[in-house]
Amino acid sequence: MAIGVWISLLAYFALMIGIGLYAMRTSTSTSEDYVLGGRTLSPKVAALSAGASDMSGWLLLGLPGAMFVSGLGSAWIGIGLFVGALFNWLLVAPRLREQTVHYGNAITIPAFLANRFPTRAMSLRTVSAIVIVIFFSVYTASGLVAGGKLFESAFSGVISMGGLSDYAIGIIITLGVVLAYTVVGGFLAVSMTDFVQGCIMMLALIIMPAVVLFGEGGGGFTQASQTLNEVDPTLLSWTDGLTFIGWLSAVTWGLGYFGQPHIIVRFMAIRNLKDVPTARNIGMGWMAISLIGAVSLGLFGRAYAIRNGMDIQDPETIFIILAELLFHPLITGFLYAALLAAVMSTISSQLLVASSSLTEDFYRLFLNKQASEKQTVTVGRLSVVLVGLVAALIASDPNSQVLGLVSNAWAGFGAAFGPVIILSLMWSRTNGAGAIAGMVVGALTVMGWIALGWNAEFMGGPGVYEIIPGFIAAFIAILVVSSATDDAGEYRHIER
Repeated sequence: MAIGVWISLLAYFALMIGIGLYAMRTSTSTSEDYVLGGRTLSPKVAALSAGASDMSGWLLLGLPGAMFVSGLGSAWIGIGLFVGALFNWLLVAPRLREQTVHYGNAITIPAFLANRFPTRAMSLRTVSAIVIVIFFSVYTASGLVAGGKLFESAFSGVISMGGLSDYAIGIIITLGVVLAYTVVGGFLAVSMTDFVQGCIMMLALIIMPAVVLFGEGGGGFTQASQTLNEVDPTLLSWTDGLTFIGWLSAVTWGLGYFGQPHIIVRFMAIRNLKDVPTARNIGMGWMAISLIGAVSLGLFGRAYAIRNGMDIQDPETIFIILAELLFHPLITGFLYAALLAAVMSTISSQLLVASSSLTEDFYRLFLNKQASEKQTVTVGRLSVVLVGLVAALIASDPNSQVLGLVSNAWAGFGAAFGPVIILSLMWSRTNGAGAIAGMVVGALTVMGWIALGWNAEFMGGPGVYEIIPGFIAAFIAILVVSSATDDAGEYRHIER
């Protein structure tokens, strides 16, 4: 491996850890600082932090891999996500920023729901925390899988560590760096590193498709399109070979946005309500550029591979392969850093949210109600490490697929929290019993759907993405139970 690659990567690692140390000195003295950065995020940091923590290794591995295999039909996932993210900014962001302060200055999603529905506070915090820890362990594992694949593909045999495989070493290094800056710097470190990582990711997704198309061996847009058309005309079609169920399963990824704790917590941390529209515009612009880049990379990366006789064993590694093949080692190192940025930005956000639930909604609730701020921050740091180790265990299978793990966790959160968040913010008759019913029904429906294999095959046809039945079932459960029950004192006027 060329020294230039290591220079770029080491510089990236040093920058991330340096940001963590800076954040530790400025914003980790209280629980609110460590978990929510004191609600001081500027619009640009909040926007790119939400985007970078959202996209993860899926953006540079999973989506290009799906495009490589299936062509434009897979782009509907990106379109669904874009629309879902836009409505999340429009409907949820301003209301959540306002109401989390209005209801007891809540600093976690479970705490907000408990304050919103006080008669069911204990049950809501417990159920929410369980769902968060379970699904984030799986979600974080998907990021570690991406880190393992990077080292397995790009650094094979370069690092020796006690007989461990390259894949295992990749997981250890990825998790180690993330823990270093997350444990010491908390939410501010995570958000600041997310901002830097978001910039790196977007730049990489501009550079890579451009070089693939117009660099040596690329042939330009016309030649690439002709190559794809000759191999399989459906690759350039938005609809050929795509069933209605397949299309619906793709676009409904956007429903997941309303229930992703690691994304919507950024809305809670924006410094004031007036900054939300600015943050939305920055975030949606970043997302549009990044998604177009990822789609182009997967599609035209396949044309490049065909034209140059390349045998790609794992489509999800097309970014890694082209980064090493087409660029100077210093740029290759930067592109690898972009992949790690995508992975680490999401892992750190997920670890912190899971840690905050373990700390605020378990430790402080059941074990030590009188815990000092110093004790709470310490427990939060230990919880980050614990969840990271569990995720590493889940990710230890080298045959794991990034997109598969992400899709399962995304659906779990989307169904368990999405309807609850929407209705608790926008329907005054929602009550605690309905909120609990929605979370439980949504989570169990998703897990049952996956266990039965109906996301792969349903009634003899293509599978139905588990977020669809989960989201619908949870929404109905909240409406029905809230309408049929009367939790005294639940309906509070929300000042505007």
